[in-house]
Amino acid sequence: MSTQLPNDQTQLLAPSLAPGSSVRSRGRNVLAVASGKGGVGKTWFSITLAHALALRGRKTLLFDGDLGLANVDIQLGLMPKLDLGSVVTGKVTLTQACSHYDRGGFDVIAGRSGSGSLANIPLSRLQLMAEDLSMMATAYHKVIIDLGAGVEKSVRQLARAAGTILVVTSDEPTSLTDAYAFIKVTALERPGADIRVVVNAANSTREGERTYATLRKACEGFLKFSPPLVGIVRRDMRVREAIRNQTPILIRSPNAEAAMDVEAIADKLLAD
Repeated sequence: MSTQLPNDQTQLLAPSLAPGSSVRSRGRNVLAVASGKGGVGKTWFSITLAHALALRGRKTLLFDGDLGLANVDIQLGLMPKLDLGSVVTGKVTLTQACSHYDRGGFDVIAGRSGSGSLANIPLSRLQLMAEDLSMMATAYHKVIIDLGAGVEKSVRQLARAAGTILVVTSDEPTSLTDAYAFIKVTALERPGADIRVVVNAANSTREGERTYATLRKACEGFLKFSPPLVGIVRRDMRVREAIRNQTPILIRSPNAEAAMDVEAIADKLLAD
């Protein structure tokens, strides 16, 4: 992998929460799945990871935190009566907006897909939602937050509810550059944060390792730390088939390489 990340010119952003915020007392059972760039398979990975954890007997909640382009419900073929839009307008609580996805055995809090109406939610309201989510997390073994792409304040604020952040990247230069930008901003806001890397859609395990090495070198050179690699998910045409059929890959093609790779990541996370 010959991709070179650009010189470190990412602007340092101000922390989105006050130092004393209660959301800082994050539980280790909350995982935020992030990416600097859209289109790297972050939502598919979040769904598959939630499914893998549920199959291992863990009570799991998947929270669609992509406030601008929510699509967890679309990938699962769900038509929820209640979603985050209902929560923001005060019609229901976060708990009431939660529904059970029977086919996968995990709970889902859906975003409002196709509207983008939550993208400009006030940060104060988002902070309250994050605090409510932290309270809900105590009833689960694992909570997965599917974050929106980018480094906007809304994305970073939801990420602060998580004890572990999984940054999903691919070998595309823009994906690597944007993943680095997310890692940098998060590391500067939250020194010592548990940030780990997932390489998705790798042509092979070796190619995935090279992609990770490129990102790791940039982090070592500019940030003086190395986010560990939690796993590599190989490129697999059956991923696209599963998404097109709105069926989790662990149901449609459980023996697919990509499915087994995510299961290996789930096992690794549970072993920590």
